[in-house]
Amino acid sequence: MQTDQAVQGGAYSLLPHPARPPLAVRSVEARVLGGEGPWLQLRWRIEGAGQLVAPPFAGKGRADGLWRTTCFELFLRPEGASAYAEFNLSPSERWAAYDFDAPREGMRDRSMPRDPVCTLRRGGSVAIFDAAIPRAALPAGPCAISLTAVIEEQGRDGTPILSYWALTHRGEQPDFHDPACFTAALPAPGAA
Repeated sequence: MQTDQAVQGGAYSLLPHPARPPLAVRSVEARVLGGEGPWLQLRWRIEGAGQLVAPPFAGKGRADGLWRTTCFELFLRPEGASAYAEFNLSPSERWAAYDFDAPREGMRDRSMPRDPVCTLRRGGSVAIFDAAIPRAALPAGPCAISLTAVIEEQGRDGTPILSYWALTHRGEQPDFHDPACFTAALPAPGAA
C-alpha cells in the first residue's frame, strides 16, 4: 500500500484507499490556505468530479453522520498527545466537531464558538470545497494533522460509490483515525 504523500507548494495529494477506489475522480488535493487570524482556511480540489454526489444545502448547523456521503475532514493532534480533534465539513453547510482521548476512544462533541463556513463550487470536471474553521475551536499549540475526504459518486446504475481519501493509508480498510494518517503539521499561530 502506498504511504508517501506528495507535497507541492503547500498542497497535499490525498490517496484513495485501494479497498474503496473511486469511480471517475482522478485526484483529490487538500491545502491549508491560511492559519493566522480568526479562521483556519482550507481547500479541497477534486479532479474528475463529473459523477460527484454532493449533499443538498441544509443550512449551517451541527449534524452527525456527515461521512455517509461527500464530506471533508480535518484531524488535529496536539504535539506529544494521544488525544485529538476531528472536524467534519459538508457541502450541505452542516458540520460536526468531536474530541477523542485516543484513536476512536472517548468521543464527545467539541465546543465551537461559531459555525464553520463551507462552500462547494463546481465547474466542468472540477469541484472545489472551501472551509473556514474558527481558530478559537482548534488546539492552541502545534499539531500533527490529517486532511481527508469521503467522496460519493453515482454509479451507472445509480448505486452510490464511496471512496476514502487520506494523506496515507495503513490498514486493509479505510481508517482516518489511524495515527499513521497524521503526517502533516500545523504550526501554532504566529510560529515562524
